[in-house]
Amino acid sequence: MDGHGGGAGKLTRTPSSLLRSPTMRAGPGTASFHALDDPEPDDKKAQAPLGKPRALLRRAHHRFRPGPAQSALLLLLPVLALAALLMRGGDGGHHLALLAAAAGFALAAAAAVARLRGARPRSPALEASVRWFIGEDDDEEQRDWKRRAGLGLGLGLGRRAEVREGVEFYSNGDRYEGEFHGGRCSGSGVYSFFGKGKYEGDWVDGKYDGHGVESWARGSRYRGQYRQGLRHGHGVYRFYSGDDYAGEWAGGQSHGIGAQTCSDGSTYAGEFKCGVKHGVGCYHFRNGDLYAGEYFADKIQGFGAYRFANGHSYEGSWHEGKKQGFGMYVFGSGDERAGEWDSGILKSSLPLSDSAVQRALQAARRAADSAFHLPRVQEQVNKAVMAANRAATAARVAAIKAVQNRIDGKLCFIDA
Repeated sequence: MDGHGGGAGKLTRTPSSLLRSPTMRAGPGTASFHALDDPEPDDKKAQAPLGKPRALLRRAHHRFRPGPAQSALLLLLPVLALAALLMRGGDGGHHLALLAAAAGFALAAAAAVARLRGARPRSPALEASVRWFIGEDDDEEQRDWKRRAGLGLGLGLGRRAEVREGVEFYSNGDRYEGEFHGGRCSGSGVYSFFGKGKYEGDWVDGKYDGHGVESWARGSRYRGQYRQGLRHGHGVYRFYSGDDYAGEWAGGQSHGIGAQTCSDGSTYAGEFKCGVKHGVGCYHFRNGDLYAGEYFADKIQGFGAYRFANGHSYEGSWHEGKKQGFGMYVFGSGDERAGEWDSGILKSSLPLSDSAVQRALQAARRAADSAFHLPRVQEQVNKAVMAANRAATAARVAAIKAVQNRIDGKLCFIDA
């Protein structure tokens, strides 16, 4: 099979993946952020204690905003200059000219301060992807900016504005697009294996669980049920070679009752164990032969009946695909040969009425009858496939929402 049926384990993210995937973590005592334009993200530098509820952690387009002390200093400078000139003495008209110049300078400085304090970001939609607020602040300007940027006010409102769908990249090139819960992939989502294939379907606690569809680069595809990251339940696997298996699965392998169709036209319907034919089943060979009976470890072994395309038949004991033990061979003409067989050759002839031969014939016929009357699971398989298709559709919808949320700069807490 291509790929694997296991869940996608979370890998260590590299700095390059952090640049592509903004994340936000919120813990009991700390908060950190990674912005798209940070060339070398550093978790230690990004972390800052929340402290008081009104504390604000902001990363934005920095601009000069003078405080009250700076504004007073700007206004006081011309007055101090005028006082120094008056102390030196001089002509009265000259003093009036200096006074007028100082007043004009003070008015210009006051206007500049007002413009600086009243400045607003021109494009909050663009800044939303690189500006993050955590905590509360009483600054009306910041409240207005956050309302227009869609980030909500305060940690509580920010939590309510949090989205469920997000995107996460992994160091090996894989990526996940879909729903998160508790910092792990849960719900519906699409996991893309870099250059290999993808899984679309249900997730629980970071593993495939429910129904889904696996598609691999070479053309193999599985649709069906999963449990704890492995194929489990009912499903159909179509191999890139043209073979396919439809039936029961357990622990990631065909296990239970199922049907296998090979690209050469041969088919098998019966029991499987750990991925191989094991139990009872019917095998239709491409040349027209038919075997119904027991299998062991993918080989004809035990008791069974074999019908050849030319009209011959054998009923009796088998070992590793060859007649072994007691049995009866019937030719197309009606002639019979009964006795003990060894590696496909009649070792000793016995009458058909011999008790050992009769026991072998009865066991072979019972095994063949059991193989023909195995319960069919096609209905359950069809239901699982339809559910898998629905789950894959829901996963693709969640992936689209996740990508759109990332483009819009909406928050998704992908780390617990």
